[in-house]
Amino acid sequence: MWPTIFTLAMLIMFGCSIKKIIAKRKEASITGWKSLGTSICFFLIAAINLLAYWFDFSGIISLSLTILLLAAGAYFTRYLPNERKWNNAKL
Repeated sequence: MWPTIFTLAMLIMFGCSIKKIIAKRKEASITGWKSLGTSICFFLIAAINLLAYWFDFSGIISLSLTILLLAAGAYFTRYLPNERKWNNAKL
């Protein structure tokens, strides 16, 4: 029962955070996929680990994918907008 509750809570939070990121990007008028790369990588890490939990493949495959996506997310932070642009959007 607890794994089901955990999964539902995770999916609800997952959806809410995606909706919030889209709203903030529209408010700040940020376009392009490169600046969204970090968020996509982190969402994929959460999804892979959730699938690994449910389907019992939490071994070297999920660990490798997690490390790869973490490195890719760190790479895409260079494309995040400047702080001045975010402050003007009243986030």
